[in-house]
Amino acid sequence: MREPANDSNVPSQSLLERLKDYGQEDAFALWEELSPDERDLLVKDIELRADDTMLLQSLDLSRIDRIIRCSFHSQGLPAASIEPVPESSVSTVEKRTMEERERWWKMGIKAISEGKLGVILLSGGQGTRLGSSDPKGCFNIGLPSGKSLFRIQAERILCLQRLAAQSVNEASSGTTPIHWYIMTSPFTDEPTRKYFESHKYFGLEADQVTFFQQGTIPCVSRDGRFIMETPYRVAKSPDGNGGVYSALKTSRLLEDMAMRGIKYLDCYGVDNALVRVGDPTFLGYFIDKGVAAAAKVVRKAYPQEKVGVFVQRGKGGPISVVEYSEMDSSLARFKLEQFIFDAFPYAPSTALYEVLREEEFAPVKNANGSNFDTPDSARLLVLRLHARWVVAAGGFLTHSVPLYATGVEVSPLCSYAGENLEAICRGRTFHAPCEIAF
Repeated sequence: MREPANDSNVPSQSLLERLKDYGQEDAFALWEELSPDERDLLVKDIELRADDTMLLQSLDLSRIDRIIRCSFHSQGLPAASIEPVPESSVSTVEKRTMEERERWWKMGIKAISEGKLGVILLSGGQGTRLGSSDPKGCFNIGLPSGKSLFRIQAERILCLQRLAAQSVNEASSGTTPIHWYIMTSPFTDEPTRKYFESHKYFGLEADQVTFFQQGTIPCVSRDGRFIMETPYRVAKSPDGNGGVYSALKTSRLLEDMAMRGIKYLDCYGVDNALVRVGDPTFLGYFIDKGVAAAAKVVRKAYPQEKVGVFVQRGKGGPISVVEYSEMDSSLARFKLEQFIFDAFPYAPSTALYEVLREEEFAPVKNANGSNFDTPDSARLLVLRLHARWVVAAGGFLTHSVPLYATGVEVSPLCSYAGENLEAICRGRTFHAPCEIAF
C-alpha cells in the first residue's frame, strides 16, 4: 500500500528511487520549501494513480527516458544521406486524366457510402499565434459567412455524406455517417467540446463525433533534466501530432473503429482552410495503389517556407519527412515532440499524391500582419478558388475592388470541390465578396 504523500515529510522511498534511476531526482530539489498541499501536488504530478478503468501514470518515466535518450543520441549521429523523392514515386493530380480521377472519385465515394472511412482531426493547438486563446478550430478567418474552421470542416463532412448517399440512390439518413475523431490536448479539450455542443455539432449527429486527448511530455534542459513550471509541477507540452498513435491506442479507439467497420482513416490538421476532409479522389487513389500509407503533398512556395519536406533516406531508402523544426537543431533542443510522419519509414508501403496548392492548401498559422500563412491570406485563397468554381459553372461576378483581391465563398453544403454548381450559378451574377449557399 502506498503512503499518502502529505502524510510524510519526505516523498516515498520507491518514488525517489524511481526518479534517481532515470536521473530526475532534481524534481524534488525544493521539497523542503513546499507546503503539504504543494508536496501532494508534486507527487501526484509524477507518480502512478488509478482511475475506474486502468492504471494511469502522470509521467511514464521509462517511456520519457527512452525518448530523451533517443533524441539526444540522434543529435550526435551523422545524418543519413537525404535524397529527393523520385518523381516516379509521386502521383501528380495535374498529370492524371479526367478518367483516372473520376474512377478514383467513384472508388472513394463507394467506400464512404459503405461506412469504411473514418476521419481524424488533429486539433490540439491553441490559436495563440493568431491572437486567440481559443482552440485554433474556433477561429473565424473572416469569410463572408463568418464560419469557423471547425464549421467549415463539419459542413464538408455533411456534403460528403450527401454525395455518398446520392451515389447509391438512398436518403442521407440511410447511409452510414462518417465518424469524426477529434484529437484535442489538455489545453483545448474542454473548450473544444463546449464549442461543438453550443453549435449543436454543426448539423452532425453528436454520436458521430468522438473527442480524445493527445498526451503531454516534459520539457527538458540541455542535459535531459526536467524543467519545472513551478516548484511542484513539471513543465509539459503536448507530445506533437505524432502522439495520435499512442492516444488512439490508450483511448481504445482502434477497437471502436474496428467495431464500426472503418477500414480507412483520413487524418489532417485543423489549420488548413482549404482542406478536403475525407477527399474521395485521394481515398480512391489510396485504395487503388493498395499501399499501407499515403500523403497529400504540395510543392514548396519558396525554399525557406516553414513546412516539412518528404525525402528519401538514402538511395532507395524509406520515405520520411524532415520537419522544418528539425532543420535547425537549436529550435528543437528543449521540446520533445513526435511528428505524425515519424511512422512513415515503418510502413510496408507508401505513396505520395501531389495536389495544387491553390486548390487545397491555405494554412492559418500566423496573425494578420505577418508575411505569410495568415487568416487574410487563407481567406483570399478560399475566395479566389470559389470564384473560379462559380465562373466555371456559368456564373458571373461583379466587384468593387480588383478581382485578385476578392472573390466569393461557396458554402461546403452546396459543393465539396466545385461540383454541382451549375443549377445555382449558371446565368446568375454575384457581387464579390459574398457567400453562395442553398
